[in-house]
Amino acid sequence: MTNGASGVARSPDWPAVSRWRKAERARLLEARASLPRAERQRRARALLERLAEALPPLASRTLAFYWPIKGEIDVVRFVRGALDTLAAAALPVIVERSAPLEFWQWTSRTELSSRGLWNIPTPVERLPVQPDIVLVPVLGFDEGCYRLGYGGGYYDRTLAVLEPRPLAVGIGFDDARLPTIEPQPHDVPMDLIVTESTTLRR
Repeated sequence: MTNGASGVARSPDWPAVSRWRKAERARLLEARASLPRAERQRRARALLERLAEALPPLASRTLAFYWPIKGEIDVVRFVRGALDTLAAAALPVIVERSAPLEFWQWTSRTELSSRGLWNIPTPVERLPVQPDIVLVPVLGFDEGCYRLGYGGGYYDRTLAVLEPRPLAVGIGFDDARLPTIEPQPHDVPMDLIVTESTTLRR
């Protein structure tokens, strides 16, 4: 039996899957943190070049992105370079626990403050926008373009309710790839996963 937005069946042993995911998160975070700076920068440059090729034309589109934390790939410079082309850029904001994200407009002059569960920089002024494309950091991912995040479920909730659905693009390094994340009904797949060497399309 299938269930939820992803159309996949719930695991008969969700507690075991949940424990496995928790262990994988810890392993992947440690591996990402231990990556030498020069190697991280080399991989990030290759990934951003591939991202520019993988995305649809950005002219007059609203692009949501993320402010990097915990060793995530820094896409801020990429977005800065596209500002003159975009209709708008935006950052995700947790406005309520266990609720969908909002995306607040960002420019190079936007004042930011740290807030929320992980003290992520977000715009001070609430100017919500509807994104056409969302860049999403991935801690892990699989061949089905399912994403393993930090476990809060915010992107899953958000993508499940946004209308029209934006193009969801996961961003991560090659070594974040897993055979499967054991997707559950609440997991919403990315449309694309971009790494330094490949682009996966769902």
